[in-house]
Amino acid sequence: MTIPRIPLGILLVLLATVFWLAACEPAPTPEDPPAPEEPETEVTPEAEPEEDPGPDQDEAFEEFSERLVEAWMERNPEWAIRAGRYENAHEVTIPDEARRQETLEFNQETLEELDGFDPDRLSPLLRADYELIRNRLESDIWYQEEFRGWQWNPSQYNVAGPIGVLLTTEYAPLDERMTTILQRLKRIPDYYRAARENIREPTREHIELAIQQNRGALSVINGDLSGQLEHSGLSEAAQEEFSDELDNASEAIEEWIGWLQNLEDELEGENGFREYRIGEELYERKFALDIQSEFSARELYERALEEKQRLHADMDEQARELWPEYFEDEEMPDEPLERIARLIDHLSDRHVDPEDFVDEIRRQIPKLEAFVDEHELVDQDPSRPLVVRETPEYMRGTGARASINAPGPFNPEAETYYNVTPLDDLDDDQVESFLREYNHWVLQVLNIHEAIPGHYTQLLHANKSPSVIKSLLGNGAMIEGWAVYAERMMLEEGWGDHEPEMWLMYGKWALRVVTNAILDYAVQVKGMEEDEALDMLRNKAFQESTEAHGKWRRLTLSQVQLTSYFTGFAEIYDFREQEKQRLGEDFDLKT
Repeated sequence: MTIPRIPLGILLVLLATVFWLAACEPAPTPEDPPAPEEPETEVTPEAEPEEDPGPDQDEAFEEFSERLVEAWMERNPEWAIRAGRYENAHEVTIPDEARRQETLEFNQETLEELDGFDPDRLSPLLRADYELIRNRLESDIWYQEEFRGWQWNPSQYNVAGPIGVLLTTEYAPLDERMTTILQRLKRIPDYYRAARENIREPTREHIELAIQQNRGALSVINGDLSGQLEHSGLSEAAQEEFSDELDNASEAIEEWIGWLQNLEDELEGENGFREYRIGEELYERKFALDIQSEFSARELYERALEEKQRLHADMDEQARELWPEYFEDEEMPDEPLERIARLIDHLSDRHVDPEDFVDEIRRQIPKLEAFVDEHELVDQDPSRPLVVRETPEYMRGTGARASINAPGPFNPEAETYYNVTPLDDLDDDQVESFLREYNHWVLQVLNIHEAIPGHYTQLLHANKSPSVIKSLLGNGAMIEGWAVYAERMMLEEGWGDHEPEMWLMYGKWALRVVTNAILDYAVQVKGMEEDEALDMLRNKAFQESTEAHGKWRRLTLSQVQLTSYFTGFAEIYDFREQEKQRLGEDFDLKT
């Protein structure tokens, strides 16, 4: 699960932006009218010249874009840190009313300036940037004025993220980074005071997530930072000051957690929690702004329902083929879903031991790299190795146990982390359930998705985009869609030796993607309840209990993001198949 960046000029860039380009095909340049034939008896008047389209705006738009990026990086130091800019990393954005009003005015004024450009007079690549900028500004205004998550979602208040990046990214010597972190620590009490002022009628689910993740933030303050202090190179006086600010920051976080716990108890008694479902109107608008698809949310939901049926049919063919091998003396059930479930249940016994889970992920990474190179699928960068690590505690709690943290376009040489959450918070039954879900075959698909040639590979290319706008504002559906597309591409090209077991388990994984889209809409818009959602996850998508319950939690904590996987995949895959039809024998997969 990851923040979005999609470049142009390379394969991933083409896939990420082709839908913008298709929608924004430049108008053909009008040709000069042919000279009239020499008249025999009378003169034919010359055709009226077509209106001059005016001067090219590319240079002015590029200058505007550069100014806007600099303004964004200066105004939002947390975003700048993620993007690899550290000039203002010592500053903290205090999320108070004054800041919101200032941000609203900035976005409205920038939109007015953007309106001064005619996108039809921009080159196609800059036209895509224009649309990305417009979407970002309109989205920011909508989130602030209409969606108002700052008011009901306390989990969006957490100071640990930027501090974690500054601590682990070696953009400067440790003493300089610790000095920067010290300045951020000093503003933490102000940050949480503003957060308390903001919260009105929160959801129960987001209160619980905020408590869990801010406990993780305490582990950064009291653990990671404290542990680095004696090695920091700071003077004795600076270390004492740092230690005092650590205590103040820790106290502020603990007060925030205590305040949330009291608020939860108070709202429990009054039944005063906000409903986590956002309803059709907000959902459709959020889908349009976040996903930027040719589909509406409703259309995507209906396509996902059709895809579920197709996957079930494909999986039944594989189950019929495998049944005699694994159940030689047992009659095959008549019901397709039953025989699929029986095969998946049997095959899921093959998985790694709990203590080998992270090591097995590390072992598979070089194998995936070698396969991609051997089959010439996507260019890679061996100078930027992937670092597998345990997920930091402040990032846990959303239900996802694997994710990628990639550096931003301004610091592309920094490490890319493959975060894997350990299983030590699960009991024995949950551990077994989890490992059966991520069995011998599914774990391979997971690593394709998260690592190679999925998110890790794509985000490396994203940072090579000639357009910083595309790197900063990349489309989330294209990022997730590329990772889902990469899974199918790898199996089509021979990963797993075309074993029917691999294809059956891929079908189970693909059902997860499709079911994500179905359930997100069904829960948030149509009001589906937990028991019905769990039934679909367990009995129609064949997910293990731990995975299904984790997905339900995620369905109550997020909206729309779970549709991004299937939306992006559908558009990328459709485009590839169109290119096959258009090019015939000239089609080249890598190109």
